[in-house]
Amino acid sequence: MPLKLPVASVVALLGPAAVRAQVCAALDEGSARCAGGHGGLRVARIGVEPGDPLQDRLDVVRAAGQARIVLVERLTAGLGSADRRVVLSALEDLAGAGATVVVDDDDPVAVLAVADAALRVDATGQVELEELPDLTALLAG
Repeated sequence: MPLKLPVASVVALLGPAAVRAQVCAALDEGSARCAGGHGGLRVARIGVEPGDPLQDRLDVVRAAGQARIVLVERLTAGLGSADRRVVLSALEDLAGAGATVVVDDDDPVAVLAVADAALRVDATGQVELEELPDLTALLAG
């Protein structure tokens, strides 16, 4: 089943951890297509080890800067909340530069703070894309 993700956005992968990992692993870099159906989109899959320092994580994000689709696997694992926000902000910057950033994270709720959409998966592997409201507009009243 083709999955149409919003362009230039952060997409939070939500659901049971094991199923999120399976879905992220199953996303095929070679099948990425633009809305017009053309292939050849540059895809980067990024992740780190839980003990890696913050700068290494930011370097991994920076290295993915030319990709149109970035698949992020547990990039904030082991970080405190302040460092997690720094990494998530860097992912938000990637989306602002035009990339579609799909994030499977140990703290999916934190990802929702920067997400434009949620890709919900359930225990059976059902996948549903949900656009999220603009938090800035909601808070503004």
